[in-house]
Amino acid sequence: MKNNLLLIGAALSLSSCSMILGPSTVDVTVIGVNDFHGNLLPTSFRVPDPADRTKTLTVQAGGVEAIGGILAEARKANPNTVFVGVGDMTGASPLISGLLRDEPTINALNSLGMAVNVVGNHEFDYGFAELQRYQKGGCNSNDAAKACKFNNTFEGAKFPYIAANVIDEKTGQPALPAYKIVQVGSAKVAFVGAVLKDTPTVVTPAGVAGLKFEDEVKSINAAIPAIKRMGADAIVALVHQGGTSGDAFDIVNCKTLTGPIVDIARNLDPAVSAIMTGHTHRGYNCLVPGPDGKDRTVIQGDALGHLLQRLDMTIDTRANRVTAIRASNVVVDAAKTPKDVAMTALVQKAKDLTDPISRTVIATLGVEQITRAAAPNGESLLGRVIADSQLAAAAPADKGGAVIAFMNPGGIRADLPVNVPNASKQVTYGDAFTVQPFGNILTVITLTGAQIKAALEQQFDNPSAGSNRLLQVSRGFTYTWDNAKAKGDKVSEIKLNGQAIDPAASYRVVLNNFLADGGDGFTTFAQGTNRLGGDLDIDAFRAFLTSGTVTPDTTERIKRLN
Repeated sequence: MKNNLLLIGAALSLSSCSMILGPSTVDVTVIGVNDFHGNLLPTSFRVPDPADRTKTLTVQAGGVEAIGGILAEARKANPNTVFVGVGDMTGASPLISGLLRDEPTINALNSLGMAVNVVGNHEFDYGFAELQRYQKGGCNSNDAAKACKFNNTFEGAKFPYIAANVIDEKTGQPALPAYKIVQVGSAKVAFVGAVLKDTPTVVTPAGVAGLKFEDEVKSINAAIPAIKRMGADAIVALVHQGGTSGDAFDIVNCKTLTGPIVDIARNLDPAVSAIMTGHTHRGYNCLVPGPDGKDRTVIQGDALGHLLQRLDMTIDTRANRVTAIRASNVVVDAAKTPKDVAMTALVQKAKDLTDPISRTVIATLGVEQITRAAAPNGESLLGRVIADSQLAAAAPADKGGAVIAFMNPGGIRADLPVNVPNASKQVTYGDAFTVQPFGNILTVITLTGAQIKAALEQQFDNPSAGSNRLLQVSRGFTYTWDNAKAKGDKVSEIKLNGQAIDPAASYRVVLNNFLADGGDGFTTFAQGTNRLGGDLDIDAFRAFLTSGTVTPDTTERIKRLN
């Protein structure tokens, strides 16, 4: 009897303790946006047709008004909701944000309650000093013509920019925090971040001067012990590097993911419960086995705010672990989502400042739209137009006397115009700016014929083995490439106006300053001599469009074999 009383007393004691401690689990929702690029307004997005998945439907998706509406609904359903960024919130932005130095975008993300953002490569577009201004605020910008025009003061981001793998070369110390622990209800959720280690190959060298980008896995794993010591209940990795999947974004737990993110996911510490990714712009929701053999979620939304990636986690705060996780991609359907009134006011203010410039009709095309979609040979119709525009701007003797133009495909940010139908065939300055938003400076350099061939050979296995970056070339320049031949020997029959390029002769070549400095892995261009700066790329593009009715040239400039 005495023993029974003791057992009853122990049970009552445990029950009392449990009542004091309360429930040990909490449901947390994490909503992330990747590759937003200052798209305050919705744009066209294709989704699977629910009636026939072999077809797609076009919807207007994204925009901060609808994103705000989705966040409000999520927070109403679960107050334990946290909003995060997976890189490239700014940079390569349309005119409504880019013309105001992306300050409207940062203000919008502040108002939407963003808790943390891992830097993407585009956060370095304007250099590390400007990124620090984005964090701290103020008007001391390297583009005074655009800074503090949205507001006469700029408070900076209320959320921290993080990355475990960005190192200050002078000090050898981290340039940014590796992680941020966010209190979400009763749970401590740690967000640890990394940007792609190849950032220096996709950003102008001036943008990353003085910085070193280390291995993503090594850097994140090195931060895990400190995160555990801080008592984190869950760890989510924000990695601005991605992959591609053969499955649509709404297929759950896909197993078709390929690309750099797969090796990262396989080697990250098992303490990381899920990996939210960016950079490759297309949505997926996949499973990848970690080093412990257990599958974990690797998810990415679509760029420009079309899709928000969402994690619904159950967290045991006593055991400091995630007991359940469900991932999904959420379509930000601008027509069906209630608008955030604060975001409507912000968008209207930005439009009032930029619309007079944006709406100015600058040209009439010979077609409704000129697309940036690449053919199998690597050329796009819009790429040809841009290369021709740059050659036209730099061909006069006093502008450099260029005879060849090269354009990097990653610098072509949208179709012209972005949306169709376009029965009037008219394009505005805003359309042109959306295509060419970087404000790069056209630069004329002298290269030998041998250097031109060497640069063309750098198009292959770029940025990684099996991938190609085919430069867009100007009218009159032609060559052949053979996909079956070894790297370094793929390019032949290089000609200018029908005449073979002489390896020993010199040629004046125009390209943007990003390429001229060796960006996108084209290091040969950095060897160019007799540099001469010229017009902004957007100004050259606008001038070419206004010079007459532009119909894309369909003549093959690049010939592909195999």
